[in-house]
Amino acid sequence: MGNLKQDLSHDQPCKPRACAIQDCLQKNSFNEDKCQAQIDALYECCNAFYQAQGDQASTLSCPKANLLRLKMKQRAQAAEKQ
Repeated sequence: MGNLKQDLSHDQPCKPRACAIQDCLQKNSFNEDKCQAQIDALYECCNAFYQAQGDQASTLSCPKANLLRLKMKQRAQAAEKQ
């Protein structure tokens, strides 16, 4: 996984991070719990993408801006409970 600036400037923004999730899932028998760092990294990239390009922008690697923010909020709440 590259740095954030590289991943944002990819021809499909955040794609390297989305691919990292798929690689992790395949290596871990599709156990999502073992790929949380990769998921967080994708969400970080997507959030930066929307901040730079606006909520109406789109890339295949990211959920829509409103769904991304909801997922980030849910993940933060779940982390607080642990």
